[in-house]
Amino acid sequence: MSNDIRIKKGLDIKLKGEAEKTSEKAILSNFYTLRPEDFHGVTPKLISKVGTKVKAGETVFFDKSNETIKFASPVSGEILEISRGEKRKILAIKIQADKEQAYQDNGTFDVDTANSETVKSHLLASGCWPFIKQRPYDVIANPDKMPKAIFISGYASAPLAADLDFTLQGKEPELQAAIKALGKLTEGKVHVSVGKNGNSPLIGLAGITLHKVSGPHPSGNVGTQINKIDPVNKGEVVWTVNPQDLVIIGELLLTGKFNAERIVALVGSSVQKPRYFVTKIGSEVATMVYDKGISRDTNDRIISGNVLTGKQIKPDGYLDYYSNVISIIPEGNDYEFFGWTKPVFNKVSISRALTFSWLAPKKTYDLNTNTNGEHRAFVTTGTYEEVFPLDIFPMQVLKACLYKDLDEMEALGMYEVAPEDFALTEFVCVSKQPHQKIIREGLDLMLKEIG
Repeated sequence: MSNDIRIKKGLDIKLKGEAEKTSEKAILSNFYTLRPEDFHGVTPKLISKVGTKVKAGETVFFDKSNETIKFASPVSGEILEISRGEKRKILAIKIQADKEQAYQDNGTFDVDTANSETVKSHLLASGCWPFIKQRPYDVIANPDKMPKAIFISGYASAPLAADLDFTLQGKEPELQAAIKALGKLTEGKVHVSVGKNGNSPLIGLAGITLHKVSGPHPSGNVGTQINKIDPVNKGEVVWTVNPQDLVIIGELLLTGKFNAERIVALVGSSVQKPRYFVTKIGSEVATMVYDKGISRDTNDRIISGNVLTGKQIKPDGYLDYYSNVISIIPEGNDYEFFGWTKPVFNKVSISRALTFSWLAPKKTYDLNTNTNGEHRAFVTTGTYEEVFPLDIFPMQVLKACLYKDLDEMEALGMYEVAPEDFALTEFVCVSKQPHQKIIREGLDLMLKEIG
């Protein structure tokens, strides 16, 4: 028995370069990198120094504000370099991987006989806790607070997102072990959402409340599902976990090994053969990008994540901790002469003024990174509401964040949003405002002032 969630407001951006349902092992990366900036709000305190030998799953650093939250090495090897910025801020920890991988043995874990405290202690000690995030504030979950519910979105609706039905195939034992453990950490329900027409391995799991989702993006965003199932009010906390992270947690519980394996989709119109790669967290993207991916002399942008919420990385960069997509699209550093005066046939738009994408809803586009306009006055247009399905006023929330009115931010529902929930409003914004950055700064202010 499932509960259907049908989203009507939103926008599907259909891009060229979707990954074929084939996977292969990526070229083994020699170096792996952990970046504290991937863990928003964390101040790292190093345990290891340059030259230290670590096993896969061994703690490299912990959060200075909460020492129980530890961050594990994705591979065994030697700490090669610790990059620092201003005021000796730690930017990255680079690890040279061993040819033969050695894993720290965390011991198998009997979830059936465990209680919430032993489950929590095991996940904290093993380095799996950073996979659990919380709303409000979209940060790593505070282990001292009990969530009213846990949400897992097994449906990805973002442009060129990895197909979770494909990447989770054959992982049912790990998923079930992780779900059983998470169920002991809340007095509420574990809500799992899947595509209405999909065939997800998550469907047959025990101990979940299943929801089938349909509709345009952002129907797959966990924030959209939280808003429709059990919204977050002041004083309440919910936790979220990505499905591929569930597999890592489940394997740790079943085998005692922290196996940071990721199935990553290499996608985008600039990719010669879009497909899936089996790699590990923090690996060099060059091991996938330049293996029949793109040529080194092209003018393309490499993004760790999807095109709406991902982060630009250099060709010699590394896969983000939470990303399961590498998107490559043309760099939009060219300009159209009088482009704003001509009918537009090759771009996506929700407006019908000289644009015709609405006539071909199934057409795929080869879009670049050009914003098609400059930063300008933040005006009311009514376009945000057309693509924003949450029961929240997007323009009012954004402006409350800009003028830092905490009372208004609270009243307007900031407790349940994350930057990714405003990715589509940023895409359609005629004022070219950085919505995700505005929301992130607003959440940081609330976390600092209200906690």
